[in-house]
Amino acid sequence: MMKLMWLLLLMTLIPASLAWQAHFTPAQLQLPMKTSGDVELLLSDLNHDQLQQTDRYSFRLQSNSEHLATVLAANATIPVDQIPDTASEWTGRIRIEAHFLGEAVITVQLHYALFGNSSPPANAAQKGSSLLAQVVRSQRVIDHVFLGSVILLMSLLYINFGAALNVSVLRGLITRPIGPSIFLITQTLGMPLLSYALGVFIFPNSPAMQLGLFFTGIAPSGGASNTWTAVLGGNINLSVLMTTISNFGAFGSMPFWTFTLGALIFDRAGIKVPYDKIAGYCAGLIIPLFIGLAIQRWWPRLAQILVRLLKPISGGLIIFIVVFAIITNFYIFELFSWQIAVAGLALPGLGYGIAWLAAKLLHQNPADALAIAIETGIQNTGTAIFLLRTTLPQPQADLTTVVPVAVAIMTPMPLLGIYLYQRCRGVKTAEIPPAAEHQRIV
Repeated sequence: MMKLMWLLLLMTLIPASLAWQAHFTPAQLQLPMKTSGDVELLLSDLNHDQLQQTDRYSFRLQSNSEHLATVLAANATIPVDQIPDTASEWTGRIRIEAHFLGEAVITVQLHYALFGNSSPPANAAQKGSSLLAQVVRSQRVIDHVFLGSVILLMSLLYINFGAALNVSVLRGLITRPIGPSIFLITQTLGMPLLSYALGVFIFPNSPAMQLGLFFTGIAPSGGASNTWTAVLGGNINLSVLMTTISNFGAFGSMPFWTFTLGALIFDRAGIKVPYDKIAGYCAGLIIPLFIGLAIQRWWPRLAQILVRLLKPISGGLIIFIVVFAIITNFYIFELFSWQIAVAGLALPGLGYGIAWLAAKLLHQNPADALAIAIETGIQNTGTAIFLLRTTLPQPQADLTTVVPVAVAIMTPMPLLGIYLYQRCRGVKTAEIPPAAEHQRIV
C-alpha cells in the first residue's frame, strides 16, 4: 500500500519538476474556414539532465475544440529525442488547420509515457504560452451585397418613419396613457432584462451567444407585430402607436442597455465595447429620419405614399434580412443546438406572456392586452442582426447572428398556435381598419 502511494506521488511530481516554457508567435492566428496557417513555437528552459530517458518524454499540442481547429498530425507530437542534448531550447513551425467558425485554444504539454500523464509549461498563465486560433468566413461579394442592402432598407424604413411622424403620437400618449405605458415598461425595460437573464441561464459558458440574445432583446419591436395584431383581433391603432414609440425610443434605449448590462457581457467575452460604432449606428439613422420629416414638411403627397408603404417595408425588411442571412450564411444551421432553439422560443414567448399578464392586471380590455403582448414579444431581429454584423469583430459577428435568426424563426410559433385555436373555435378576428393603413402613425 505504501509503495502504491509513493508511485502515485511520483506520477505527479516527475513532469511538474520540469520548469520548461512555451511561446507561440504570433499568439493569435486568424484563418478562413477550410484553410491552414503556420505559427512558430519556441520551447525554452529545457533541462536535459531532468529529461533523461528521452524516449519516454514528448511535447504534445492539442486543441480544446477539435471541430473548429486542430494541429496538423505531423506537428502534434514533438519527441524529446529530436532535440539536441546540448540545446536548451527548440524552435519549429507548427501548422494549424481551420475547420469551422469559432475560436479554439491550442496548448502544448509535456507528456510522460511511462505514467501517461502530462504537465503544462511553467509560463502557462502568461500570454503567448497558448495559441488562440480564430476561424472566420472568407469575405464574399454576396456578403457586401447583403450588408449594403440592409443599410439601404434600414435607411428607407426610417425615412418612412420620419414622413409618418405626427404630433398625434404625443396626443395618443396623453389620451391613452395606460396601454403605451405598460408597453414602454415591458418592452424597453422588461425585454432587455429578460434577454440578459435568459442568456446567462441558457448560455452560461458562451458570452458570444449571450451577446446575440441580448442584442435581440434590446432591439425595438418589429413591424410584423402590426400584421399579427390585426390577424389575431388586437387593437391595430394601439399597435401602430407602440411600434412608433419603440422605434424612436430605440435611439436612447439601445445605447443605454449596450453600455450598461451589455458591457458586462462584452467583458466576459473579452471584447471591447464598440462605443463609437453603436453611437454611429444610432446617429446614422437620425439622418434618414430628418429626411422623412423634410418630405413631410415640403412634399406632403410623397409623404402620404411613404406612409402607405411603411408597413410593407417594415415587414419586408425583417423577411429580407432573415431569409438573406440564412441563404448567404447557411453555416448558421450547423450552429443550431437545443439551447439556441430554447432561447429563440423563450425570449418572444415569455415576452408575450409577461406583457399580457401585466396588461390584464391593469384591467386592459382583451384587444388592447393582445396588442401589448404581441408588440412586446416581437423584436426587430433585422436590427439585431445588422447591429451584430456591423459592430462586432470576427468571428463573433458571425457566431452571434445565429441567435436573432433563431428568435425570428421561433417568434411566430405561439402566435400561429393562437390563430389556429381561434379558427378551430370559430373566433372572428378584427380586420385592419381602412384608416389605419393610411393614417400617420398614432
